[in-house]
Amino acid sequence: MGEQPVSTAAGAPASGRVAVVGSANLDVVVDVPRHPRGGETILGGDLRRSPGGKGANQAVAAARAGGADTVLVGALGPDDGAEVLLRSLTGAGVRTDGVRRVAAATGTALITVSPDGENAIVVAPGANARVVVDEPARELVAAADVVLAQLEVPLDVVVAAARARRPGVPFVLNAAPSRELPAPVWQDVDVLVVNEHEAADLAGPDGATQPERAPSELARLLLARVPAVVVTLGGDGALVARRGHDDVRVPGVRVDVVDTTGAGDTFCGVLAAELARGADLAEAARVATVAGALAVTRHGAQDAVPGRAEVLTRRSRVPG
Repeated sequence: MGEQPVSTAAGAPASGRVAVVGSANLDVVVDVPRHPRGGETILGGDLRRSPGGKGANQAVAAARAGGADTVLVGALGPDDGAEVLLRSLTGAGVRTDGVRRVAAATGTALITVSPDGENAIVVAPGANARVVVDEPARELVAAADVVLAQLEVPLDVVVAAARARRPGVPFVLNAAPSRELPAPVWQDVDVLVVNEHEAADLAGPDGATQPERAPSELARLLLARVPAVVVTLGGDGALVARRGHDDVRVPGVRVDVVDTTGAGDTFCGVLAAELARGADLAEAARVATVAGALAVTRHGAQDAVPGRAEVLTRRSRVPG
């Protein structure tokens, strides 16, 4: 199904329906004067606990900033971290009937944030390793207009999610955190979303051995495997590359950076939501870039996701 055009299924509702299959983590965050080197101990600020995980973050973004009818397929443990996540998801309007409770600790992300807003993250997967696409989950995925997944859950779950969608429904893969992808994953991807480092990793020897390659060159290498690629460029925006089309460079939105933790996930969730309502991939990336920029102006991952009205107001002020 990876060769199908990027379009929405016929009869999609105005809000669009997004199924996110992925992780949910409790983020444990500390501000640091700088990220520690190996073997070094440094003193940080106060500890913060907040809802996170790529899957949950992207679901919140699709619902809150993207305005889509969104369901999360994931797994949580029998602990207080799960309750924090469920409150955040339901508060954002995300349906949680696809979230299983399992006998493993809720996933946890240990995050340090430096004064310039850059973060370093270590994830203990916990319950995320037990996500499954069973029959109830397949029904939820099959009802969606776009299916979105990431790589914080087992790869067989990613493949199962892609194959549970209806014919013609785009499968969007945010290939993060970076890892090698087997053929069954590549063949089902319609839109690959990666940052520059992930693009270089996935582009093979030509990309990995020449990290100075331009994003457009990396995207062209990846288009040999998938029909469409979006390379996120941080504060410089994004690049949209599609087979048979000229590349589109989406400019960044200038903001005061506070914390970059959830910016990429906000981008992905809003991109999926825009595609679900029938937007062209380039326009979806423009709206997603605005949403991602707004997310870095506040602390946290899900807590930082902007509302739909704020995104649309800021988008109206951006040329293009």
